[in-house]
Amino acid sequence: MADFNFEELKVYQFALQIVDKVYDTTNSYPESEKFGLTSQFRRAAVSIPLNIAEGSGSTNKNFIRFLEIAQGSVRECVVCCSISKRRKYISDELENELRDELQVIAKMISNLKKYLNKD
Repeated sequence: MADFNFEELKVYQFALQIVDKVYDTTNSYPESEKFGLTSQFRRAAVSIPLNIAEGSGSTNKNFIRFLEIAQGSVRECVVCCSISKRRKYISDELENELRDELQVIAKMISNLKKYLNKD
């Protein structure tokens, strides 16, 4: 199986872990949220590695633009966490865990953007 360069990026690998966690978390959401919060949370999470992958094969300037979109998706996930907690779909502990992981990926994306801006 052929590998793609973006698959080697730690930020991409960590983003996939977040996708897994969001899917696992939203599996227990009420059926009434299937086309609402569940769908939105999953799409936001999936958008993070998708944008990292899509931008990686381009110029640094274009890659940075895709990383900014990924950061927006991270922020969207934070809001989904807050709503999930307010609706009592997740515990305080799980909300904190998710938010901590989202903060880590946000910093990883910021650091990658800084690195790309050096060139």
